[in-house]
Amino acid sequence: MGKKLEHPFDPIVFKDTEILILGSFPSIRSFENNFYYAHPRNQFWKLLETVTTYPVNTRDQKIWLLKACRFGLWDMVKGCCRENSLDSALENEEVNDLETFLQEHPSITKLAFTGKKAEALFKRHFSHLKIETVYLPSPSAAYAKMTFDEKAAEYKKQLGYL
Repeated sequence: MGKKLEHPFDPIVFKDTEILILGSFPSIRSFENNFYYAHPRNQFWKLLETVTTYPVNTRDQKIWLLKACRFGLWDMVKGCCRENSLDSALENEEVNDLETFLQEHPSITKLAFTGKKAEALFKRHFSHLKIETVYLPSPSAAYAKMTFDEKAAEYKKQLGYL
């Protein structure tokens, strides 16, 4: 079992955020860069750029995209043990208090999960919450069952950009 890790950074959320995008837990590269989806092969920011047409070349541009599109960003796991960045390596997960977070951010009307692990954790701990949820294909390069274009089409549909 890997060492115990705590989530290294705060959620990105604004007073008018409508869709909260939830991953599982930051990758090792995200820890190193202190920002969400920081691995260069992860397709998350490129998918959002494709869906919204906003550039994502810098951290500021990424935050601006989230704000402009009323997206928020957080993870389901507050702390866990792991040996690598794969969701399958997460053990002893402690989940974030999503229920309180949603009460504190009443503008959020939809949750979008960037992978099966995040969605499964929500269903296990928060299935009683009355909020719309959608599944986004994993942006990880390790998830190769769908092409980039197929993923982008699903992101467009689920995030309301058709």
